[in-house]
Amino acid sequence: MPHYVTLVRYTQQGAAKIKESPDRLDAARKAAEAARGKIHGWYLTMGKYDAVLISEFPDDETAARFMLATAAAGNITTQTLKAFTETEYRKILGSL
Repeated sequence: MPHYVTLVRYTQQGAAKIKESPDRLDAARKAAEAARGKIHGWYLTMGKYDAVLISEFPDDETAARFMLATAAAGNITTQTLKAFTETEYRKILGSL
């Protein structure tokens, strides 16, 4: 399955309700699983982004749907990057 790295920033609404964030993360994990995806990691970060999410979904459309639905709640904004595993990276470079 394709992997994704999502850079997360809390909105003003999300920051105001920061203590609810662990419950929202639990709900996101369940939503990802319902979409046949998986959240592999969640990292609180310091700097421009507040968190980094590592996930995988069956395809780009499912990942986009999940991220849009998550952001629609109004607590975060996201920037999602498609990530290639080392095996995929080597295959891509081998085809050059």
